[in-house]
Amino acid sequence: MIALLGLRQQQLLTLLLQNKEGLTVEDLSKGLGITDNAVRQHLTALERDGIVAKGETQSTGGRPEHLYGLTAVGEELFPRHYSWFAELLINSLREEQGTDALRERLEGMGKAVGRQVATRLAGVKDKGQRIRALAGIMRELGYQSGSIDPTKEKWPAIEATNCVFHNLAKCYPEVCHFDLAMMSEVVGCDVVHDECMVRGGHVCRFKFKERRQVARLVGNLRHSEQGDRPATTSKP
Repeated sequence: MIALLGLRQQQLLTLLLQNKEGLTVEDLSKGLGITDNAVRQHLTALERDGIVAKGETQSTGGRPEHLYGLTAVGEELFPRHYSWFAELLINSLREEQGTDALRERLEGMGKAVGRQVATRLAGVKDKGQRIRALAGIMRELGYQSGSIDPTKEKWPAIEATNCVFHNLAKCYPEVCHFDLAMMSEVVGCDVVHDECMVRGGHVCRFKFKERRQVARLVGNLRHSEQGDRPATTSKP
């Protein structure tokens, strides 16, 4: 989706979407208000990812210049109303393969998106900074999200007052595993869904834990369900 790209690349792709015949480097430079070299750098990255392709040449009075246009992959980056179709697919998968398979598929998709998002944070090593940056990227994707600093927590948490999948998640709670897997992949640790609007919460709150901490919390929860008293408790 286009929101995963930087602002300048989004603007460049929007210009190409509006000009189906294609644009030259000079056209894009004027439209974006940046240098030719900056445009070429963006085009190189977008060509590499299969989003933009070099087309025919156009005479400009001097040396002919190539026209650039969107590929089919590039056009699909722009928002489309696919929510009803997504519901059909999810329902079909759950009926055919069961809830466990659906959850695993959504987790796999979340990890794939997480790897894509993580490329934007390649230079950010501190997990706290990555979490705060992730909250900003999620806002670009349509979440009303921000980072908070819970007491007695090692890292910030992310709170979202809306979810882009909210209506879908009400029917298919497994959808939440997409978010959890995506955030885990970006930050590099496990994620605890501390509060969830689908489960009656006021917000969706995601806390970030070392993997051994999450394993202990899950173990405590299982003991609690069996009637044992855990050493510590936490929301799943």
